Amino acid sequence: MAVCARLCGGGQSRGGRRRQQRKGPAEAAGAAAESEPDTDPEEERIEGAPPPAAPARCSLLELPPELLVEIFASLPGTDLPSLAQVCTKFRRILNTDTIWRRRCREEYGVCENLRKLEITGVSCRDVYAKLLHRYRHILGLWQPDIGPYGGLLNVVVDGLFIIGWMYLPPHDPHVDDPMRFKPLFRIHLMERKSATVECMYGHKGPHNGHIQIVKKDEFSTKCNQTDHHRMSGGRQEEFRTWLREEWGRTLEDIFHEHMQELILMKFIYTSQYDNCLTYRRIYLPPRRPDDLIKPGLFKGTYGSHGLEIVMLSFHGKCAKGTKITGDPNIPAGQQTVEIDLMHRIQLPDVENLRNFNELSRIILEVREQVRQEQQQQEGQEEGQGRARPSTRECPPGPAHQKPEQPVAAAARGAEGGGGTEKSVEAVGGVSRAAPEPAPSEAGQPFVLPAGVISRNEDYPRTCRMCFYGTGLIAGHGFTSPERTPGIFILFDEDRFGFIWLELKSFSLYSRIKATFQNAEPPSPEAFDEMLKNIQSLTT
Repeated sequence: MAVCARLCGGGQSRGGRRRQQRKGPAEAAGAAAESEPDTDPEEERIEGAPPPAAPARCSLLELPPELLVEIFASLPGTDLPSLAQVCTKFRRILNTDTIWRRRCREEYGVCENLRKLEITGVSCRDVYAKLLHRYRHILGLWQPDIGPYGGLLNVVVDGLFIIGWMYLPPHDPHVDDPMRFKPLFRIHLMERKSATVECMYGHKGPHNGHIQIVKKDEFSTKCNQTDHHRMSGGRQEEFRTWLREEWGRTLEDIFHEHMQELILMKFIYTSQYDNCLTYRRIYLPPRRPDDLIKPGLFKGTYGSHGLEIVMLSFHGKCAKGTKITGDPNIPAGQQTVEIDLMHRIQLPDVENLRNFNELSRIILEVREQVRQEQQQQEGQEEGQGRARPSTRECPPGPAHQKPEQPVAAAARGAEGGGGTEKSVEAVGGVSRAAPEPAPSEAGQPFVLPAGVISRNEDYPRTCRMCFYGTGLIAGHGFTSPERTPGIFILFDEDRFGFIWLELKSFSLYSRIKATFQNAEPPSPEAFDEMLKNIQSLTT
């Protein structure tokens, strides 16, 4: 009741009075002396004046119902069930829909006219307790377990529904186009008993589904009517429909035989799940003041595999690009690129940049420099008996790479990492340290070297800065993975590129500009743990 007294502007709480009564004579006298004013009591005493009245005490129970409704509506919805157990009056007031309408709006962003629910006999309290609060743990970003392909699911409150939207990259190679999305499931309140889960997969409309929250940061979906996923024309019609949605073209439009095989393989693999999937939570990377650009999700070109989703995050001396969607060569969860922010590269002029051999020479010289620095650092640490740097500092990878072997680009998948603050420029065929140039908003001219393959010729012609990096490549089935050298090119706040030196291939990445709710990590450590978990699933 102390809280109630303070809310109502009442006097001292009962507990306080009891404590005062328990004081001994000496303590009471001392307390009285401390509270006495400096002025003489005789000077302020008025003849015949009545003694001062005790301050009025007010109980929360004595407040009018409309004021209690306003107070209760401002409390978190999770606290209200406990409040209802206090007394019959509180329990009766908590049946007021105004309270729950406000909690639905403030906690979950439901802006619909919830008064319409009265027609169906469903109250705002039912919506909060049986829909929003019950399924609150599945709101946010998730990665489905679909073998090497992964995916990006965003579960949101949409009106009076909770909907799981699968985000799809734009059609290859239009990396700057907006993301596409389609619903996989929805949850809503059809009656007062419980929420209804519906599968949205297929082309026959919503049908019966099921959601099970397996454990924290993991849930699964199941379709109970998979016949709704079948089409009258059989698998051929299903494949043609999927191809138009996934690639925006027909199989006859794709002349590359290797690409046709990859597309058919993906259809066969992904369609077998029938929307019966397990999802694991993913977080957006936290942002730090010294980050090169804002971290986040990007769409990137990956040759015959089409466009894939990559998460760019910063970790002190390096940056990482982690695949959210993947392919049979480099599966989802793996680190496709690593950028060594301690080794910046100064590009040659445009004419020399067109020469692939010149760019290759510069990158390989930086790689050798990184290797020597790492060996020197390891020697010093061994001599001083210290442990190696933590993985959070992203120690350079070249010293741990396998010896380079020629690999046909068509049979390999691409990825990598690296970076620098030490600039390197070519001087008479020998690299030397150069003063680090100040970043220019105008940037420097950029052109792809002759012979470098790019899925998108509409890449930026100016860049801000470049860093050494490594890309992860592997054979089909993620066999013989190795990191190979490359160069990270920062074009602007929303676009970057990577040249895979061994593959003579260029990937262009463009930021996903959608706004995602409930996707912030509780701590930087939680984000790092999430990266380890999704990588371990495909290692």
